[in-house]
Amino acid sequence: MTSAGEREPLTLDDYAECARRELRPEVWDFIAGGAGRERTLAANEAVFGTVRLRPRALPGIEEPDTSVEVFGSRWAAPVGIAPVAYHSLAHPDGETGTAAAAGRLGLPLVVSTFAGRTLEEVADATDAPLWLQLYCFRDAETTLGLARRARDSGYQALVLTVDTPFTGRRLRDLRNGFAVPAHVTPANLAGSVAAGSATPGAHSRLTFDRSLEWSAVARLRDLSGLPVLAKGVLTARDAEAAVGAGVAGIIVSNHGGRQLDGVQASLEALPEVVSVVRGSCPVFLDGGIRSGADVLVALALGARAVFVGRPALYALATGGSEGIHRMLTLLIAEFADTMVLTGHASPGTIDADTVILPGHSRPNTENTAPHTDRSPG
Repeated sequence: MTSAGEREPLTLDDYAECARRELRPEVWDFIAGGAGRERTLAANEAVFGTVRLRPRALPGIEEPDTSVEVFGSRWAAPVGIAPVAYHSLAHPDGETGTAAAAGRLGLPLVVSTFAGRTLEEVADATDAPLWLQLYCFRDAETTLGLARRARDSGYQALVLTVDTPFTGRRLRDLRNGFAVPAHVTPANLAGSVAAGSATPGAHSRLTFDRSLEWSAVARLRDLSGLPVLAKGVLTARDAEAAVGAGVAGIIVSNHGGRQLDGVQASLEALPEVVSVVRGSCPVFLDGGIRSGADVLVALALGARAVFVGRPALYALATGGSEGIHRMLTLLIAEFADTMVLTGHASPGTIDADTVILPGHSRPNTENTAPHTDRSPG
């Protein structure tokens, strides 16, 4: 909660500033930092500022319906919480607090492999739609065990991270000599797979399966019975491979700028991926979402929904579970306002005609498609 004399955050950037004051510097750097010179980290946010919205006069909309349907679940808005490790670094409420806030608003949460609370504890804390993000380990049974536990706990999908044979070189963490505090552990890992996890970079090089291929999608789907999405796709080539492997969805993502520095911003990659997928499965986006207008821009360029990562931890650090509830409420309200002002009563009508891309004086629909598609859910 904000203390006496402090103003309530009015933007997602305000939550970041509040969190920076609350967190220890090395924890702030771990959450806020990116790989290399952090060019991609900066680009993820900056690119949204280059897109212009097209308003609509007299739209005749009293209250927009912000909800969307995804895999048979009705989300209150096309917004979810992306997988981020160790929510307990930000606040003792941890992932259970995040899940509770999401559930109150009818929004989904993607739980990280490196969550500080068990999959079962998170599921017990909420009725929100839950997905499990998976890294594939050299110990295949660990990966399959996580998938089965997710299924048995009521999770609706698996999110396979496909851009991380090991984690990126994050200079802030190296300079700080960062290690996850002893009281924060990967609650869903055990034995040799959990050993050394306090130093995430070194741990990933020892435990992640670098031989991972697209055949893993079918294997995880068949053994868990859950749909599998691919997270970390930025190119047409990889989008084609993902669709060919039978993914249920694609999350266009550069790992929040934490993986390969210098790659394009997620939003820049979105139209290319959407044009290749052609409605065969839903496409989602994470990276750089900091306002309701950003949500609308992503939908206009073909995303079914978006996920926010760092803002969730910033809000958690600022006010625990209640902080996340307030942040998400703000984001949905901003999105609803932007919908009305651009003439959309529901997300299904938001398309490329709603925005003007850099270098254009009018809408460019050549490489974009509306986010509605004929894929299941």
